[in-house]
Amino acid sequence: MKFIIKLFPEIIIKSKPVRKRLIGQLKKNLKKILSPLDESIVIAGSWDFIEVRFDEKHEHLEAIVLEKLKHTPGIDFILKVKTHAFETLDDIAEIAVREYAELVKDKTFCVRVKRSGRHPFNSIQAEQKAGGALLHNSESAGVKLKQPEVTVQLEIKQEKLYTIESRTQGLGGFPMGQQESCVSLISGGYDSSVASYLMMKRGIRTHFCFFNLGGIAHEVGVKQVSHYLWEKYSSSHRVLFITIPFENVVNEILTKVHHSQMGVVLKRMMLRVAEKVALEFNAPGLVTGECVGQVSSQTLTNLAVIDKATDFLTMRPLITMDKQDIIALSKQTGTEEFAAVMPEYCGVISDKPTTCAKLHKIEAEESNFDFEVLEQAFTDRKVENIDALYQSHQNLDDIEVVKTPAASDVVIDIRHPQELAIKPLVLTKNNVLPIPFFKLQSSDNLNKDETYLLYCDKGIMSQLQAEELSLKGYKVKVYQP
Repeated sequence: MKFIIKLFPEIIIKSKPVRKRLIGQLKKNLKKILSPLDESIVIAGSWDFIEVRFDEKHEHLEAIVLEKLKHTPGIDFILKVKTHAFETLDDIAEIAVREYAELVKDKTFCVRVKRSGRHPFNSIQAEQKAGGALLHNSESAGVKLKQPEVTVQLEIKQEKLYTIESRTQGLGGFPMGQQESCVSLISGGYDSSVASYLMMKRGIRTHFCFFNLGGIAHEVGVKQVSHYLWEKYSSSHRVLFITIPFENVVNEILTKVHHSQMGVVLKRMMLRVAEKVALEFNAPGLVTGECVGQVSSQTLTNLAVIDKATDFLTMRPLITMDKQDIIALSKQTGTEEFAAVMPEYCGVISDKPTTCAKLHKIEAEESNFDFEVLEQAFTDRKVENIDALYQSHQNLDDIEVVKTPAASDVVIDIRHPQELAIKPLVLTKNNVLPIPFFKLQSSDNLNKDETYLLYCDKGIMSQLQAEELSLKGYKVKVYQP
């Protein structure tokens, strides 16, 4: 089994040393991501593409490997290919008929050849030879050079012919690890989640900074979406999840700041603390999900005043996007389900928030603020590695873990629907309910008389969800076969 990875075009146009470094980083990242699936997976590189190979006996890994590849930054597209040795154009024609005759049956087709190396023929001659052989040795509807129903893609490299079975679009961007880091201010909603994704897509190592305004349910929800984003798009590199306790800061704003200025002041306080976090972890930029005109604090005037709270670069990748487009991208990335059920806590509510903040007025309001409270919030921050996000959670040891379910146990597969579709859980003696973890706590399909076994790939998310359900009176265990 072989996949050929085509590099993101912006990598190809780099100078030779930079291009070599980027390809080396991408190979290293792929090894980190794919090796846990099977140590025998081979990742080989060249100047213009990377190969991922594994034995046919591991065919069950194909869908999982492809899923990992298409979400790894630095990849333009992925080709699933077969490799054939050839000597002459007749050999190429014979292989084309063998591999594609059934595919073009009753359909119009054309042949496209990409060739590199020295051969006694050019790409057009190879297309004509293979196309003619297919036309006369298949039940196709004929050749059609413009908008055919099937495009037969062949690649010739030196003495090897690659027949392409499928093409899958990649993520694009640069390989993770070759750009500097950033700190994303994440709330778990549509905007901040998509903004974080866009930074990862560009190959920027993205740490998560969450300002807890008073809700444990919100914190758990944000941890879940952050872990999902990291695991899906940047698991080749360890990142951090930083929780800032902001309840006292909010209380200070509520008692010391005029209600019309509260929203802008709150955002400025967040940027001040985020700047300290970024300095601590050597990340030269901050990221927010702000978008012009979406809420009162996001007018151009207000954003300019908010930015003056820090000298740090504040990036807003969604700045001109429409809400519908943000939600569509959220759905595409898999974060829509999180945002739709994310608990929210409104820190400050104003009946007449300013849309045209004046810096001198904001600074006058902030002069009443006790900045020791802000400093204490930073001092009390909690820093966790994203891959161990739930291991520090209290009482996880109290949750029983079983390898074999009893006949009466109901197993709940809490994985994300995309994971479940690729690798479904099948049990012959037990009822399996697919309930994604972000919907589990609000599900009305659970019965307190039943015993439930929660299942996910690594067991960590299952333990966290099991703890919360057990506190509600359900009989819950974790299933780790």
